[in-house]
Amino acid sequence: MAADYYQLLGVSRDASKEDIKRAYRRLARKYHPDVNKEEGAEERFKEINRAYEVLSEPETRARYDRFGEAGVSSGAGGGASYQDFATDMGGFADIFESIFSGFGGMGTGASTRQRTGPVRGDDLRLDLKIDFQEAVFGGEKEIQIPHLETCQTCEGSGAKPGTGAKTCQTCSGSGQVRRATRTPFGSFAQVSVCPTCNGQGRVIEEKCETCSGEGRVRERKKLKITIPQGVDNGTRLRVSGEGDAGLRGGSTGDLYVYLTIAPHPEFKREGLNIRSEITVSYLQAILGCRVKVNTVDGEEDLNIPAGTQPDTVLTLENKGVPKLGNPVSRGDHLITVHVEIPTRLNSEERDLLEQLAKIKGENTGKGGLEGFLGRVFGG
Repeated sequence: MAADYYQLLGVSRDASKEDIKRAYRRLARKYHPDVNKEEGAEERFKEINRAYEVLSEPETRARYDRFGEAGVSSGAGGGASYQDFATDMGGFADIFESIFSGFGGMGTGASTRQRTGPVRGDDLRLDLKIDFQEAVFGGEKEIQIPHLETCQTCEGSGAKPGTGAKTCQTCSGSGQVRRATRTPFGSFAQVSVCPTCNGQGRVIEEKCETCSGEGRVRERKKLKITIPQGVDNGTRLRVSGEGDAGLRGGSTGDLYVYLTIAPHPEFKREGLNIRSEITVSYLQAILGCRVKVNTVDGEEDLNIPAGTQPDTVLTLENKGVPKLGNPVSRGDHLITVHVEIPTRLNSEERDLLEQLAKIKGENTGKGGLEGFLGRVFGG
């Protein structure tokens, strides 16, 4: 006894055409032999397709409802085998395409589209190295970039002036070619970009001699770009409209400039702060002094307090890096103070320091005067 087609699809006898289609897709996905390797899955798959073949068409469904299997086993659609049904590209193959387009190349290429409209030009990237001072205070920078510009001879059409383009004979202007492939489960249409016109649907009769039919030519262009204050390694600058020219009237891409900061021989950057080091004599550290130090703004006076210990960090406020986007706000300049301990003294210096050691009650016999100086500065 033949199985009931409604039961095979799991729908009621008054199910709509959409309900039947949804049920079929769900079961076809479940029992397709490429997905389900269990014994009997292929046979069940064929039964499901036969049920859908009958119930998806109003005329054959009406005959089946009235006469059962006998009403569809002969005549229109009656004696068709599974293979005959699968060759109906307007029915099963279209549904099969929508179901299995994601399974390992089983799709028919339905996502292929004709590419006759405007195409935006590519974005370009330039890696630019700037010096430390430029990163802090910004400024203008001249660069050169190779990019594609619209051909002025043909105005981007790719055709020799006075000529045009004609409809592609390979694809009849659709930009696509279709190829039927037979498989054990039927025939499937594969759609791909037309190789003759590259999906444009039109073929240039005579190519422009300047651009060889491309519509664009490669040029090297000089640009001036603005470096904002406070940029750092990895900062990306966008220069609108300076990428490659578009095709067929498409907009121009953008240029993205990625910055690298050259190291400075004296300064190191930590966020918005700048660090540097100076060395003072032990007498300057003991007595205190005022010294000149280098900053990104030029020479500045730095006060060394009396009794400054080695590796003390002193701060010059608002002498660091301006905040990107808010240059009024700046970091600080942090200066590490190193104290130089002499390794050799003349006799006068030695006498004076020994007198100081006696005043301080320091025993300089063991370890010598250098030991005393080390203790004074925490060494």
